[in-house]
Amino acid sequence: MNARLDFYSNDTALKFAKYINSAGKVISDSTLPAAIQELVKIRASQINGCGFCTDMHTKDAAHAGETSVRLNLVATWREATVFTDAERAALELAEQGTRIADAAGGVPDEVWANAAKHFDDDQLAALIGLVALINTYNRMNVIAATPAGSYTPGQFG
Repeated sequence: MNARLDFYSNDTALKFAKYINSAGKVISDSTLPAAIQELVKIRASQINGCGFCTDMHTKDAAHAGETSVRLNLVATWREATVFTDAERAALELAEQGTRIADAAGGVPDEVWANAAKHFDDDQLAALIGLVALINTYNRMNVIAATPAGSYTPGQFG
């Protein structure tokens, strides 16, 4: 299976991806914990049905030392006992931010307040940016039908 469009061989797509990747560096360089960043990327990718990003971020998280138990339970984090309160707050914010169209009022105040208990303003800014960024990547890869399964950690970095 091949993608409909290869982002790295098309000049316009490549230019766009470079700008998106630059935005990602701001987030990865932030004080938002790396483990939380990966969990958020995985959960949004699952919601959006992006196999490529789900494959990439579960492999990157495992490569960074994340356990298979936690990775296997991201999709059912509400019922799992392996996530911290801060991770739960980030996952909830990621879900609400990814499913904006499902809620007429956007992200509920209580979801925001819970996240604000665990993260400072810079981390909250990074978390908002991360949710927006992974949703952008998901949409790019879903539209282009980028196949999943062949990603190797470090492949793009």
